[in-house]
Amino acid sequence: MGGQRQVRPTRVYETVTNLLNKRIFPQFPVQKPVWYDVMQSIPPSEIVVRPLPPQHKQPNPKAKRPSRMFQPQQLVYEEDGLRHTFYKDHPWELARPRMIIEMDGKDAQRYDWSKGLQQPGMPLCGESVVQRQLWVMHNVEGMTQQKAYDMVRREFYALRHMEDVERRIAKEEAMKVGAYFGMGSNQVSMHLENQEYEFWKKWAGRQIIDIQAEKDAAYTNFGDTEEADADSLAEELTDDIPYVPDASESDNN
Repeated sequence: MGGQRQVRPTRVYETVTNLLNKRIFPQFPVQKPVWYDVMQSIPPSEIVVRPLPPQHKQPNPKAKRPSRMFQPQQLVYEEDGLRHTFYKDHPWELARPRMIIEMDGKDAQRYDWSKGLQQPGMPLCGESVVQRQLWVMHNVEGMTQQKAYDMVRREFYALRHMEDVERRIAKEEAMKVGAYFGMGSNQVSMHLENQEYEFWKKWAGRQIIDIQAEKDAAYTNFGDTEEADADSLAEELTDDIPYVPDASESDNN
């Protein structure tokens, strides 16, 4: 068996088919295996050699023996590095809610990044910066990655500032006609922090008073306690000694 290719497992379906068609007792029905119909619709591969997956990067020339040849390789795109840089500099952009639902799966084909960051049907986000920067890098002559990042980042800051101004003006107009807005998230967090700070101040004040009282009690009762202990010990000793009359008292009696 050494050195010979084992092809018997690939003939399982053929063998079972022959056994079902040529039965010794045709009058008795035989139940087909559960996997029989599945193997008929999806037959196994006739190639017994494991194929090499597509290579997405050049192999290491210094490697003496290739390793992990049959494991899927990691796919790395150009946009991945741009996303990492942007979200490393702007981590709070990840906290903004995003809508990732697409209508027909072709929304990206309708975006024209040559016109700027604002695209129809897509709110301003970090992905807008990444796609705009990628377009500038490949379509503007002499543009490096850092220069494109700085240019697109300035456009992004201007649009974010415009959004903040619009929200502030809309809030002021609503308050002019009687609208009331509750505390924001920052105000709520500051209020809770102040409550915890006041609770800690009261607890710390009680702790200081208790510690000071223990110190005062230790200093004021130190000498009195020793004197009281000495007096009580002397009384106990005098009570334990028996009374013996002297000679003068015995003669008089």
